[in-house]
Amino acid sequence: MTKLAFLFPGQGAQFVGMGLDYYEHYPEAKDIFEQAATVLGPAFLEVIFAGPEEKLQLTEYTQPAILTVSVAIYRVLEQHGFKADGMAGLSLGEYSALVAAGALSFEEALPLVQKRGMLMQKAVPAGEGSMVAIMGLSRSEVIEICNNVQETGLVAPANYSCPGQIVVSGYLPALNKAIDLARDAGAKKITQLKVSAPFHCELLKPVENELAEELSRVHMQKPLVPVVFNISAEFCHTAEQIRNNLIRQVSNPIMWEQSIRTLLTAGIDTFIGLGPGSSLARLMKRIDPEARSYSIDKFEAIKKLGDNYLQRDDLYGISR
Repeated sequence: MTKLAFLFPGQGAQFVGMGLDYYEHYPEAKDIFEQAATVLGPAFLEVIFAGPEEKLQLTEYTQPAILTVSVAIYRVLEQHGFKADGMAGLSLGEYSALVAAGALSFEEALPLVQKRGMLMQKAVPAGEGSMVAIMGLSRSEVIEICNNVQETGLVAPANYSCPGQIVVSGYLPALNKAIDLARDAGAKKITQLKVSAPFHCELLKPVENELAEELSRVHMQKPLVPVVFNISAEFCHTAEQIRNNLIRQVSNPIMWEQSIRTLLTAGIDTFIGLGPGSSLARLMKRIDPEARSYSIDKFEAIKKLGDNYLQRDDLYGISR
């Protein structure tokens, strides 16, 4: 029997207008957006749906915005009868996964991730750091490049995304030097991410204590669906472990490829990306080309996904 996992994107997947089609076509999605407006103010929805883009890119807006869109799409899938056997979220996406898994309420998650974004931005002011995806080099080559630019400033691996793709994070002058070295080493492609700070490296270490205080104030419980966590690529079941993982996640690299392999080992063979963009589905193709993966960032994809599922005899819990 097919086993299904939901995957939730992190910062960098955002775009102006994301989720608007879900808001307009699905009442359960509209309800989530309206809850977000109640918690963060009606102007918050204006930023998501109409921008300006410069404001949406600020991490204090980006993080609750992606959380809102991801949870709204999850509620639609839930209403259609889709049930997950496992979940994972990339960076910020872990909070979306925890909401979907029943470990954290949406109402508490919203101000929590907004505060998380503010703390992360405060650690390294906008314009001083960033993140870059390097494709076509080995792990050892990328680590060597990072080591070779340390005199200019810190750059370190931040996300082991998939075979042949590693995201690095750090101060801009050193990052630019790393880009040059990566090109010289034969990198096939180098892409700067749409983020306003260098996440998942030692530069974010100062965030941990304040984030720990914020996390201590929210109610956390055991997930109703198993969730794989970024920094360990392992399932985590207790509130204490979850909080500890979320604290450490901001300054440690994301083990995304390894997290997906943990789900595969658990028997998951079908993956659905819930949230803006389709990057997680693309990464899935490179991690395991044999696994079935879907992206439903557009509302029309729900019907297509349902039609594909209804053609299969080994799937369950899918309503017409």
